Amino acid sequence: MLATCHHLFLKLLIAGQLLLLACCQLPNAMNSSSTAPEQTAAELPFLALGDSYTIGESVAAAERWPMQLAALLRKQEIPMSDPQIIARTGWTTDELNAAIDAANPQGPFRMVTLLIGVNNQYRGRAADEYRGEFVGLLKRAIRFAGGDQSRVIVVSIPDWGVTPFAEGRDRARIAQEIDLFNQIAQEETEAAGAHFVDITPESRKAATDPTLTAPDNLHPSGTMYTAWTELILPVTVGICSR
Repeated sequence: MLATCHHLFLKLLIAGQLLLLACCQLPNAMNSSSTAPEQTAAELPFLALGDSYTIGESVAAAERWPMQLAALLRKQEIPMSDPQIIARTGWTTDELNAAIDAANPQGPFRMVTLLIGVNNQYRGRAADEYRGEFVGLLKRAIRFAGGDQSRVIVVSIPDWGVTPFAEGRDRARIAQEIDLFNQIAQEETEAAGAHFVDITPESRKAATDPTLTAPDNLHPSGTMYTAWTELILPVTVGICSR
């Protein structure tokens, strides 16, 4: 009987020690779990809005400037996600607006880019119409950026008049109209407090360098998109680093 009681006492003592050990270890386990998400940085969401110049007509997906931009940011240890792209060749401002409605992107995004208007110019649409519709798109871009206009980048319209596709057309008139549309975009972008990056002078280098045009003789090559990316990159680093 005495041996039995002694055996029972030992079992209770061991159980109590195990329970005490578990209680001491539990807070450490909870602290480790709560800090784990901070050790893995979340990717920063990126929304790119536009037309053929954003979707990268005639180049591989990796050569699109939004894709190149995200890749360069990651090389600088900024965890930018691959962009959600809402863009298609031929879209005008109103068509992009309708496409945004259909896609229903869910923000807020750390960065939003907007490049639109070449097809308005190509189809002969009025500059005043462009202004009104561009302003509407810019306001939407700012909302997608969580209401922070400093996270929005407007990229200027390139000059397609220097490409082989424009052979036989009035290149001077095309350049004048592109400049007018870009003036509108820059005025409205700066008035809203967003960033404007002028890649148009770079696009005009295609007049003398055929490697800057894609095989379709109209759209930029991957090499041209790389040049644009290098112009846009400093602004994006500032946006993503704060």
